[in-house]
Amino acid sequence: MKALLLENIHDEAVRTLKKAGYEVERVSEALDEDDLISALDGVDLLGIRSRTRVTRRVVEACGDKLHAVGAFCIGTNQMDLDALAEAGVPAFNAPYSNTRSVVELVMAEIIALARRLGDRNTQMHNGVWRKSAIGSHEIRGRRLGIIGYGNIGQQLSVVAEAMGMQVFFYDIADVLPMGNAHKCDSIEELLGSVETVSLHIDGRPSNTDLIGDREFAMMRPRSLFLNLSRGKVVDINALVDNLRTGHIAGAGVDVYPEEPASGKEPFISPLREMDNVILTPHIGGSTQEAQVDIGRYVAGKLIDYVDNGATGMSVNIPEITPSPRTGARIGHLHRNVPGVMATLNRLVADQGGNVTYQALATKGELGYCILDIAETDSGLLANVTVLEGTIRARIL
Repeated sequence: MKALLLENIHDEAVRTLKKAGYEVERVSEALDEDDLISALDGVDLLGIRSRTRVTRRVVEACGDKLHAVGAFCIGTNQMDLDALAEAGVPAFNAPYSNTRSVVELVMAEIIALARRLGDRNTQMHNGVWRKSAIGSHEIRGRRLGIIGYGNIGQQLSVVAEAMGMQVFFYDIADVLPMGNAHKCDSIEELLGSVETVSLHIDGRPSNTDLIGDREFAMMRPRSLFLNLSRGKVVDINALVDNLRTGHIAGAGVDVYPEEPASGKEPFISPLREMDNVILTPHIGGSTQEAQVDIGRYVAGKLIDYVDNGATGMSVNIPEITPSPRTGARIGHLHRNVPGVMATLNRLVADQGGNVTYQALATKGELGYCILDIAETDSGLLANVTVLEGTIRARIL
């Protein structure tokens, strides 16, 4: 079987896939829609990062040849998850592997902004010795507001509190606080309660320009602001205006509404004009440790699906982490409607199959079943494939 890995996915993914017997083709950059369709000819597994778009057209062009897609990153907005599910193609990502990397960068930037390290560094490079405590502060005792209390937000909460910060958070989900963190009932409550705000939310359409003029006005004068989540969740022009007036004393930004497609293109943003901003090129999760973990984790998920039918942590189809196989294994993705499982079991029984293991999971309109059969007719899979309601069936 063949795997195609795009966008400089770490060597650990290559090693993991080759060890499992896969032929691996690597492409160092993202591919556009037409080039991706051409490149997927004869490919069983696709690995991408954040820039390659797996559109409905790409999925439909693959037919039933593509087995699974792995996003070697946290985000999944670059994939049409519904189209993949309709084609019976599970998608996997790495929701936890670079959490620590992002948290450490956030903390480093908070300290750098509070101590005005950017100014001091520039002055020293220009030969200016300005030994002064004016404008420099400890982060101990300061109030940190975290918008988005998922994996990254929660770990940031723990690390910040360990360094002496008071943590406030807001999330649309009903999540429990870590340590002594205080849960806010609204963004408005959080913005008015803290001196430092850090965003850790996803890029869903409803989050576009979540932070703009109105929200910046709610923040305390001379607040610090950080966005290491998604570029489009912040109105950049509003941020620039508030940095110019000094209402926002400093910012750390790692993501942008428009980002260069490669290092060959220039980075263009009004934030470049601001001295009180730390700008980084979308490297929140870009540490060697994180990339190794991501490469191993996502490649392992792809292999486990192909070999065992495992869909645990899939972002688009029902999740099953199966037991070790006890016979010939069939993976059956189907529409979640009454009668499908009854028909499937009856078909197995009619052909003399002895079911030794069965697991079923549902998710919205989809159902996924794994069947181990000790004794079966060789034509069973062909009959399963044409069962009413079947989206995709595989013998493993």
